[in-house]
Amino acid sequence: MKTQRTKKSGKSDDLVADVVVIGGGAGLAAAIAAAEKGMKVILLERLKKTGGNAALAVGFLAAESPVQKRLKIDATKEHLFKASMDYARWLTNPRIVKACIDKSGDTVQWLENMGLTFEDVPFCYHNQSPRIYHVITGHGHKLIHTMGKRCEELGVKILCSTTGKKISINGNGEVTGVIAKQKEKAISIKAKTAVIATGGYSGDKRLMKKYYPHYTKTLRLYGIPCKGDGLRMALEAGAATEGLGAVIAMGPLFEGSNYVHVVSMENNTVWVNKSGERFINEDVIPSASSNPLNMQPDKVSFTLFDSKIKQGFINDGIIKAVEPVPYPAGTSGTMSFTRIDGFFNLSKRRPFTPLGVLKPIMAPLEASRSITTWK
Repeated sequence: MKTQRTKKSGKSDDLVADVVVIGGGAGLAAAIAAAEKGMKVILLERLKKTGGNAALAVGFLAAESPVQKRLKIDATKEHLFKASMDYARWLTNPRIVKACIDKSGDTVQWLENMGLTFEDVPFCYHNQSPRIYHVITGHGHKLIHTMGKRCEELGVKILCSTTGKKISINGNGEVTGVIAKQKEKAISIKAKTAVIATGGYSGDKRLMKKYYPHYTKTLRLYGIPCKGDGLRMALEAGAATEGLGAVIAMGPLFEGSNYVHVVSMENNTVWVNKSGERFINEDVIPSASSNPLNMQPDKVSFTLFDSKIKQGFINDGIIKAVEPVPYPAGTSGTMSFTRIDGFFNLSKRRPFTPLGVLKPIMAPLEASRSITTWK
């Protein structure tokens, strides 16, 4: 995919477009959609090449897609909408969620028309029903390459190493253009529409402290850090705000071996806090466990399992995964664990408190320290 840069000079360059898209990850899709409708599009990307976190993607959710129909998977838009809103306790905007879900199946068809294929619609977590997670053949790398090629075919002008700084608004509240910066040079783009696709603000500690009530220094970020550039531009332009304190959080996280991290989230283990109390039903999807983890002392949990369960991971693989993550050959018994002789050693004051019908395992146990993370 070819990218373009502005000419090097001390003066600003004046460009003209119908639509300016700020962000070259998910923004590629916006640029293509606008260009397919005959609009002149300029896309700005602050990094040296397009892709962003979209390049790290494995797949995405969709309902009533052509792939699901071919596989005889009954996944309706209505079911997915209700499940999404129930999961978020109706704190998200239902109009936006519904619009996203209603277009999800068409998006799969749109990408297939560009030449992308989908290798499977697997279980995103154990016993998920219906199956909605569409895995792209070639994953995010192939997705970005394909969309970049389509941008080139449609004549989208891509300016890399260029950061959007301000959306210009006239006295009537209408967009008149975008001010950007490439190295030390200002770029002025005249346009009637601007699309912000720069991601969130999880890479900016100041914004995290301001908006996310559960922020701690132990949080770990997955992917390329988004600095909140788009949020700042939108707020300066007078945009309304909603749900700024909501993040996609996951946990627990074991800091060290990725294999132990995966095991620490399994549902045939036992999760306890620093007092030795079991605080959750472990048969939960990772993104639903962050709130209970945030309520524990110091936001720390321990994952407990015995040697038999550990050997089961090595022999049979894991449960909570889109695809198995086996132990590498020759590493059995070399993983870093903290050995604990029993549940009662976790706390001198209280014994292990079971939830539900799970029976305590009284064999020698192994624990992995865990903290919450967010995407």
